[in-house]
Amino acid sequence: MTTLEFKPKLFSTLKNYNRKQFTTDLLAGIIVGIVALPLAIAFGIASGVTPEKGIITAIVAGLVVSVFGGSKVQIGGPTGAFIIIIYGIIQQYGFEGLTIATLMAGVFLILFGILHLGTIIKYIPYPIVVGFTSGIALTIFTTQIKDLLGLTMSQVPSDFIEKWIAYVGSFPTIDWWSAGVGVLSVAVIALWPKITRRSAIGKLPGSLIAIILMTIAALLLKQYAGVTSIETIGDRFSISNQLPGAQVPSLTWEVIKGLVSPAITIAILGAIESLLSATVADGVIGDRHHSNTELIAQGFANLASPIFGGIPATGAIARTMTNINNGGRTPVAGIIHAAVLLLIFLFLMPLAQYIPMACLAGVLVIVSYNMSGWRSFTSIMKNPKSDIIVLWVTFLLTVIFDLTIAIEVGLICACLLFMRRMAETTDVKVISDEIDPAEEDSDFQLGNLEHLTIPEGVEVYEINGPYFFGAGNKFEEIMGALRHQRPKVRIIRMRKVPFVDSTGIHNLTNLCLMSQQEGIQVVLSGVNPTVQAVLHKAGFDAMLGEDNICSHINIALDRARQLV
Repeated sequence: MTTLEFKPKLFSTLKNYNRKQFTTDLLAGIIVGIVALPLAIAFGIASGVTPEKGIITAIVAGLVVSVFGGSKVQIGGPTGAFIIIIYGIIQQYGFEGLTIATLMAGVFLILFGILHLGTIIKYIPYPIVVGFTSGIALTIFTTQIKDLLGLTMSQVPSDFIEKWIAYVGSFPTIDWWSAGVGVLSVAVIALWPKITRRSAIGKLPGSLIAIILMTIAALLLKQYAGVTSIETIGDRFSISNQLPGAQVPSLTWEVIKGLVSPAITIAILGAIESLLSATVADGVIGDRHHSNTELIAQGFANLASPIFGGIPATGAIARTMTNINNGGRTPVAGIIHAAVLLLIFLFLMPLAQYIPMACLAGVLVIVSYNMSGWRSFTSIMKNPKSDIIVLWVTFLLTVIFDLTIAIEVGLICACLLFMRRMAETTDVKVISDEIDPAEEDSDFQLGNLEHLTIPEGVEVYEINGPYFFGAGNKFEEIMGALRHQRPKVRIIRMRKVPFVDSTGIHNLTNLCLMSQQEGIQVVLSGVNPTVQAVLHKAGFDAMLGEDNICSHINIALDRARQLV
């Protein structure tokens, strides 16, 4: 019976907690809270919701993940990876549909943890992760062109290609003031770490500095130069700093059925990103996270966030690394980060209305660049063709269609290519004259050298590797090539077969029945106990006779001589 693995790191770290650690956690939490502020606002707006919903998500999910999570330093909240899937769900099902899908994703994540799928999810092929991450990055960049350049467009198409066609047609409407704000924001964020590398002020995120500078610049231009074309958050949204009450949407079976696919996508994406973030953090701090506990915590976060009006959340790699780099070593830093965001939300949120949309677009341009993983993308291009195919299929489907299709098709491609590789590892060969003792195991019973000679009228086939459909197909090909030969006994050596699946059993059964119809006796040799137990359940003892299932090739050859 599967035991529940739920061991939050917070409770174990508090046993030896001290004032010195609290001081470093406090500093790290404050800095991470400041870093998370512009990102939460930008992710909220880019996802198609109001900016405060992004901050609420960071507060609620950040608190829950830190309290219940399986990593000491994980910071939870909204991330760029969710932008496209959230926007698509809202367009199709509305915000209430997103709320229900997020709740369902929370339930799925909890089930992942209870069923101990934390380790399995980490084995999703790397080309798929890079493919959809790079695809999301390009899609996020594409969605920000309108605000970055201040284009005048009545409606932005949802399709990637149509979107760029519309952009090209709208380039003459560029607002140069907005474009200047956007480009300068990108420059400030990119250059800030280099300029302030050795300064204490360098701990402040470049995105926050860009927002402060560009907001002041936009206000001054409006006040003293009469520039009113720079659109701000307040021009598009009504800003509120009121904490929302808990609300549970009405659930119907029809709605739930329609949202299963996007909910699973949110859950899988959240699981992958959170576990990837926790794994990266482990390598830096020398710790080991509890993957299943982390999944359960992410599930709790995605149950709590939508109830308070938030959006899907997961572990955020950039904020987690910021936490580590500033001394955070326990979940207390993550709790402080959530408290800092709550204070900012309550007392400073109205000021967000003056932030230029072009500046937020610049923040997301940098986010998309950092997400793109172009170095990983180019390095995979040097790998085997199967990896390249999976990478490009996932990337193109993410960009042209959507993330749900990309993950589904990418996983199918990866599974098919994996099965092909497994089939290639299984080799079937025919031994016609004699068996070379040098190729045998050390325990090969030489006895009499004549035992190595294969008697006339006997064929020996050796399977090297797992016996499943791939090996079965190879067997059929070899048998077809030797159809003109009619031996009296066929020995099938299975000493190097670690397991056999239902397809392999079916194929082996057909082979034995066809041989019997042709008057040929099949003898199995070297079957290990695990495989023999499977064959016994399938009725091979009765079909072949126990004397024809031998533990060693010597015994099989002796049996073949008797039959011949």
